[in-house]
Amino acid sequence: MKIKTLALPYDQVLKAPRLQHKKPLKPSRFLAAVVRILSAPTLRKIQFSYTTERMELVGKKQPCLILMNHSSFTDMKLAYGIFYPRRFGIVTSVDAMSGILGKLMRFLGCTPTHKYVADMNLIQDLEYMLKKNKTSVLMYPEAGYSFDGRTTALPRKLGVLMKRLGVPVVTVITQGAFARDPLYNMLQIRDVKVSAHVKCLATAQEIKEKTVAELDALLDEAFSFDNFAWQRDNKVSIDVPFRADGLHRILYKCPHCGVEDQMEGQGIHLTCHACGKQWEMDEYGQLAATSGETEYPHIPDWYTWQRGCVRKELEEDTYHLDAEVEIAVQVNLDCVYMIGSGRLVHDQNGFHLTSADGKLDYRQNAVASHTLYSDYYWYEIGDVIGIGNNEFSYFCFPKADVSVTKARLATEELYKMKKARKRVPVTTE
Repeated sequence: MKIKTLALPYDQVLKAPRLQHKKPLKPSRFLAAVVRILSAPTLRKIQFSYTTERMELVGKKQPCLILMNHSSFTDMKLAYGIFYPRRFGIVTSVDAMSGILGKLMRFLGCTPTHKYVADMNLIQDLEYMLKKNKTSVLMYPEAGYSFDGRTTALPRKLGVLMKRLGVPVVTVITQGAFARDPLYNMLQIRDVKVSAHVKCLATAQEIKEKTVAELDALLDEAFSFDNFAWQRDNKVSIDVPFRADGLHRILYKCPHCGVEDQMEGQGIHLTCHACGKQWEMDEYGQLAATSGETEYPHIPDWYTWQRGCVRKELEEDTYHLDAEVEIAVQVNLDCVYMIGSGRLVHDQNGFHLTSADGKLDYRQNAVASHTLYSDYYWYEIGDVIGIGNNEFSYFCFPKADVSVTKARLATEELYKMKKARKRVPVTTE
């Protein structure tokens, strides 16, 4: 999938019309039927099936909040395979609604929002969809695709939103969708069966009775999954010759020599070009060193080790990202504007983005978001780091070997550290 782009100087972008908030439309039954029909070939190919739990507690026409994990672009087709003909709107990122497609998505009941940015309009839109339009709402609380097959960091206090909306909450957790089309693997589809578990997490009455902390705990439990472990434990064979292509996007640091951004995933092997060590990825998604010790057979364990390394850098104040980037800016749903090169810095203070001509100078505080909009091969342009606010979205494409994964890990760990410091009580003698 590609996105419409237009080269334009930044000072001209500032003159472009801004995104005007519009109330969500009631989903068109005709378009929903078209989407369901178009989804059918994929659903048949992946032999899609799903199980349910406590869904008898949710009326067939009762509006509910649907929270689904996010593994790949197939997820929307899966949702229509599960819930059609139930009418539901979808919370969608502004970039996904750019161009002509965005206009059609509006008639499907989609409403745009900026990822990982506090958006009061969105809360009002959710209430409008549920109570005025009387339709359910599908949200991906992770907002971004999973990198390592586990949950992307969830925003805290989703229980507050659940209490405010006061409708049943349904969770959808998929199995196989990540293995079929993992983000790191350069959009190469594998032949994998996909299933899902659909559960009424809490009824409206249960939401009233539970505390916010209890609701958050329920959600955390529902979103505790490990797709690589699922593949291994269920002996799901993915015996394709490209299964390790792009794996360095997740595993950017060598555990043998400690060098970063010298890893390369190609074919069925992951290789460190700094020390020469190599690992082979088997058909069940596990790694084994071709010689010497296998430090982390399980990919999420390697990812966790990298997180710990980043945390240590932050604690020792040695973490610093300073990269030359190509910059894209989005201010409306018409297109994404390519404004040229610039520099992105990330440190203890957060992000600082400047354009080469000096006209753009944007800073984002370290506690502005609990995670980072980073993506691999974003709309077939390149690996990206996305920052911004409710007016401007800035998409930064590093020109050199820079791990957008490390930037996400650093953002998440820095956010936790800063928040923890704020919670420390001040005592006086």
